[in-house]
Amino acid sequence: MSSSTKVAQTRPETGQETAYRRASIAALPGGAFLEGRWETADRILEVRDPEDGVLLGTVCSSTPQDVRRAVAYVYRHLQEGEWTLRERREALDRAAVLLADQSGRFAEIIAAESSKTITEAEREVRRCIETLRLSAGASSELTGETLAFEDSIAGGNKIGWYNRKPVGIVAAITPFNDPLNLVAHKLGPALIGGNGVVLKPSGRTPLTGLAFIQLLLEAGVPAGRLAAVVSGPGVSEAIVTDPQVDLISFTGGPKTADRIAAAAGAKKILSELGGNNATIVCADADAEAAAEAIVAGAFGVAGQNCLSVQRVYVHISLFDDVLDKVVVGSRALRVGAKLDRSTDVGPLISEAEARRVEEWVEEAKALGATVHVGGQRRGAFYQPTVLTDVPADALVISEEVFGPVLSIMPFIQVSDAIRAANDSDYGLQAGVFTESIGLALAIAEKLHVGAVVINGTSDVRIDSMPFGGFKKSGVGREGVKHAVREMTEPKSTIIALAGTATHWQQLTSERNES
Repeated sequence: MSSSTKVAQTRPETGQETAYRRASIAALPGGAFLEGRWETADRILEVRDPEDGVLLGTVCSSTPQDVRRAVAYVYRHLQEGEWTLRERREALDRAAVLLADQSGRFAEIIAAESSKTITEAEREVRRCIETLRLSAGASSELTGETLAFEDSIAGGNKIGWYNRKPVGIVAAITPFNDPLNLVAHKLGPALIGGNGVVLKPSGRTPLTGLAFIQLLLEAGVPAGRLAAVVSGPGVSEAIVTDPQVDLISFTGGPKTADRIAAAAGAKKILSELGGNNATIVCADADAEAAAEAIVAGAFGVAGQNCLSVQRVYVHISLFDDVLDKVVVGSRALRVGAKLDRSTDVGPLISEAEARRVEEWVEEAKALGATVHVGGQRRGAFYQPTVLTDVPADALVISEEVFGPVLSIMPFIQVSDAIRAANDSDYGLQAGVFTESIGLALAIAEKLHVGAVVINGTSDVRIDSMPFGGFKKSGVGREGVKHAVREMTEPKSTIIALAGTATHWQQLTSERNES
């Protein structure tokens, strides 16, 4: 790495520290959860810290037969067991309280098995508490409304209403980069909606998902409503093709989503598939504020964030100023050990991923790109990297990098920046910096994305907002109450009031006689 980059100097870990790192994980009762109990027999899949390869624990190697058992058990429970809306709401409220009590433990698990720093892990736990509270509060989304039979020529002597009912069994397939909160974004809405859930957490970060299942059971979620299987040959295909699975909620890449859709057939599929997010900095923008936000949005979680800032288009009058400030801010970031609270950027999820990012940057350089800072790898670590002069066909521009790489390009006409920002297969979120609200709204109207952040970057999300995008960024929306609607269906109840006219005539006759 460049000598100007702050690199945390790490010493060899002592045996006591290794034991401390494993302590929170050792409390897990098993390596998978199905048929209402924890499985321990096939705990042969190793989970290692991506930073240094330390063995953290083992989980079960699941099989397609395990999936069939898990789904069948949840299906039987849905048919036979009753779990009222009040009980569902109370269980999720208790889960939020329990997670707050165990926040330190969960943060340690996340930081150990993922690529998040301890401060990023703590932030994720806080967000998950909010997601659980929002899920409990989303019980109000299930009420429905009356049907307007009186206002219909076909209404006749009928009354009716609809409310929302569970789809049945939700398959939740989750990624490594937010191993707790993205699980909660699928399980919380599914459970408050009355569904059963079969979870498949990422094979790279399964321990967090299993710990979350344990917490939900402790909070009072019936064992028959939950199952969790991890990795193994044929497991994913078995989940998505099982005829008793009614909805698939997947977060990952477009290629995997295409395979899921092809295999699943006529099933409801919700997919959040990432982004290649752009930020536009107009001529009247505050260069310092824009640069600070860009650095924060580009390199959090080592760029492994679907909302990460990847492409920045800066008006030519501010280009040099913004570039200089971004380079200075990027160089000041501290790359190092996840458990060191002074660390800003930890490792990627694996050395293989860091090598891929390295290859993409080398390709950009071969095509004429200039590296202003970064561009160096050390094991699973990749230095925050800022590029200019990047051609549009380079992978770091055309595809989602999912690593700490930022490309900055100048523009003259705003229309050119909008066109370049939209020139992507993805359309998740975008940012715009300008002092003109009129210009900001005009740009926002033209950007083909799921959300536009004015005087901010794409890296903004609250857990209640409708979250998703256009094009390859996904299908459907997450965000708790929006996911509840996706994971339930309206069911109408209609009553034909037979003999209503006769009864009315009788009442009229009695009134006349009196």
